[in-house]
Amino acid sequence: MFALFGKKESSLVGVDIGSSSVKLVALSNNAGQFSLDAYAIIPMPPAAVIDGNVQDVGQVSDAVERAAKVAGGSLGGVVVAVPSSAVISKHIELSNAFSELELEEQVKLEADQFIPYPLEEVAIDFEVTGPTVHNADLNQILVVACRRGDVELREDAVNGAGLRCEVVDVDTYAVERAFAELEGEETDEESLVGIVDVGAATLTLNVFRAGEIVYNREQAFGGNELTNSIHQHYGIPLNEVEQKLRQDNLGTEIQQLFVLPFRSTVAQQVSRALQFFYSSGVHSELQRLYVMGGTAAIKGLAEQIEQEIGVKTVTANPFEQMNVNAKINRARLNVDAPTLVKACGLAMRPTGD
Repeated sequence: MFALFGKKESSLVGVDIGSSSVKLVALSNNAGQFSLDAYAIIPMPPAAVIDGNVQDVGQVSDAVERAAKVAGGSLGGVVVAVPSSAVISKHIELSNAFSELELEEQVKLEADQFIPYPLEEVAIDFEVTGPTVHNADLNQILVVACRRGDVELREDAVNGAGLRCEVVDVDTYAVERAFAELEGEETDEESLVGIVDVGAATLTLNVFRAGEIVYNREQAFGGNELTNSIHQHYGIPLNEVEQKLRQDNLGTEIQQLFVLPFRSTVAQQVSRALQFFYSSGVHSELQRLYVMGGTAAIKGLAEQIEQEIGVKTVTANPFEQMNVNAKINRARLNVDAPTLVKACGLAMRPTGD
């Protein structure tokens, strides 16, 4: 049985390998209270990762190594994630009489029936979530499978940077963990809360109820449209465009011609994603919406989305209630925070998960 999720440590480093950059977050955990020790955001060449797939391990590894140097200090084991679009997950029911080894074999047999690839090409992991409601002699088991290559490419990129990849997670699980930090004590068991991730190439809407994702939809739209337009028109390097966007430092002309119209388009795309959600049969409206991802750093975006959809919208910052290392520039962190949500969720992975 290939351990997709690997072994667990009490202190881990989250590395989010995105299509335009690598994000690294190092947290420490003291009796359930997280502290931010260090973080880094390192740009990558456009072709290093395409559609969530690692294309050039060497370039990704170089970016991870640079991120580790920026973070400094002695970093523990690393958690990375495969995109949920690359994962097959299914709940199955099996007898609770199986031993651990027998259970592994039974899971393999069951998985072979719903995974459309040869088992030798697949990384599989499973978790016993508890007895079934209708029969106490049966356990409900969550089976998660992914192409082995997707796992190994990420492991190779991290290990090649001189770090140690301990866990390969799924990005939606990381967002669920970070959501708990975003919500704090505000969580209402019945209310629906959304997180929209506006990345470089995709816009993903996750809707939560009671801390768990109940709806997920991804569409092809992201910040690359803006950064490419500015790059082509003004010749500014792509990584410099992204940095200036985060710092709100692109000049009045570019703001008027490119950033403000794009900000309006993002708001319309979020509204469109919500329309798909409401038409899926869930009639309750969102109580609030968080905006994360690199594009979320655009000044005024949350306010424009709120005006467009009529739902309280907040720029995601999972570090607001955390202790933060005195060496970290707090003002810069507030700007970078929405880009770091997924990496933060990876670093939050608990020992017993």
